[in-house]
Amino acid sequence: MKTQTKNSLMLMLCAFIWGTAFVAQSAGSGMGAYSFLAGRSWLAVLVLLPTMAAFDALRKKQGAAYGWPKERAERMTLLTAGLVCGTLLFAASAAQQIGITINPSTAKAGFLTAMYVVLVPVFGLFLGRKGSAQLWASMVIAVVGLYLLCMKNGFGGVETSDWILFSCAVLFSFQIMSIDHFSPLVDGVRLSLLQFIVVAVESTAAALLFETPTLAEFGANLLPIAYCGVLSSGAGYTLQILGQKNLNPAIASLIMCLESVFSALGGWLLLNQSLSLRESAGCALIFAAVVLSQLPLEELRGCKKGA
Repeated sequence: MKTQTKNSLMLMLCAFIWGTAFVAQSAGSGMGAYSFLAGRSWLAVLVLLPTMAAFDALRKKQGAAYGWPKERAERMTLLTAGLVCGTLLFAASAAQQIGITINPSTAKAGFLTAMYVVLVPVFGLFLGRKGSAQLWASMVIAVVGLYLLCMKNGFGGVETSDWILFSCAVLFSFQIMSIDHFSPLVDGVRLSLLQFIVVAVESTAAALLFETPTLAEFGANLLPIAYCGVLSSGAGYTLQILGQKNLNPAIASLIMCLESVFSALGGWLLLNQSLSLRESAGCALIFAAVVLSQLPLEELRGCKKGA
């Protein structure tokens, strides 16, 4: 299997996990945003420790390099990557959870969060990364699809929570671009572990400063915390790091916006929630945008010219 295809499939699985975790995240909106984030992040750390050991054992068996970097420069790169990616992930996740806590409309939250699908290639222009006409067309189709899927009654009035959720999309864009920068340079599982240690420490500090977390609160929200911690954080963000390696971040963001589709399909299949014609059209457009972005049109044009 080609590396790009394998990485794209990993990101699709990541989007599936994030999409199904959205309901759990909304269910946890009854407790403080920082407390919820701290709980899921420490749980992710506990999941990633044995995951890292398993990856090391597999690499050792295959005769490949494993373990923490031996060279000081490599260790510093890994630590820097964990601090940068973790801080951006903390800021983005906290903004998302605060936005959902203020207004538990998962539809609007899903749409505004997924706007990173446009922001990533726009910010990429400032870094000298140019997008093709094919990619920009995919972005436009995806945004139209997201609007049809998520925004059933239009935007309505712009609320404080909307600005917070849009800032979440900006921060997630930076996090995706930082992963794109660091993932080829460091071990993916170790980067995932370090970034969640950073998120866990920063969110715990914020919870103690701005909230009054209690054991009863964590006990009442144990299931959503566990689901988000084990799957969305532990598995999902590790798949993001591994999948983004050597993949255009604009294409990566486009694939990951499928979380909105999987969220809607999960509600339809598991919770018997109906999908309207409008929502179905939105799902179809997002899928079409992802497929369009993956089509090797340049290669096909080259083959026609050579024929």
